Amino acid sequence: MGQALPRLGRMILINVRFRPKPEHVENFRELVDEFTTKSRAEEGNIFFEWTRNTDDPNEYILLEAFKDDAAEAHVNSDHFKAACELFPTILVETPQIINTLIEGKTEWDRMAEFSVD
Repeated sequence: MGQALPRLGRMILINVRFRPKPEHVENFRELVDEFTTKSRAEEGNIFFEWTRNTDDPNEYILLEAFKDDAAEAHVNSDHFKAACELFPTILVETPQIINTLIEGKTEWDRMAEFSVD
């Protein structure tokens, strides 16, 4: 019988848009620091990065990715559960989310369209 093919990795890619209450816009990153630090330390985390929307400074965007099924452990973690209690108290609306599974990807690639020497 032939050998089984190795399972390719996969990445769960998640983008979330957050709109803090006006009184929390400037200190939002500080308020979510513990959640951010603990999420970045999780096994299987590829990246967990916040950015502030330059077109709308009242919005923050979270870009996050996890290897294989690590996102499941993330949403079951104590720090995620604590964040789910915190967010409704500091946001003006429920965040918008895009989440997708990318087969065969577990890390960043270099752009193919051009290179920098």
